[in-house]
Amino acid sequence: MTLAILHASSPPAPSASASTVPAADALPAAAAVSQRCRSVTVADAECEAAWEARRRHFFGQKD
Repeated sequence: MTLAILHASSPPAPSASASTVPAADALPAAAAVSQRCRSVTVADAECEAAWEARRRHFFGQKD
């Protein structure tokens, strides 16, 4: 267990290629919808569609 924690907290080796995902590719519109939909208390078609897309992605289903 200790080795796993140490390995996870250590920085990557210089020769290792790090996978980078620029923030611009993170779909800011989807993030904004997700933030807004967390506190919606009434039915909202946009929120329902966003949550359904998240469910499909989580369960590995294709669109």
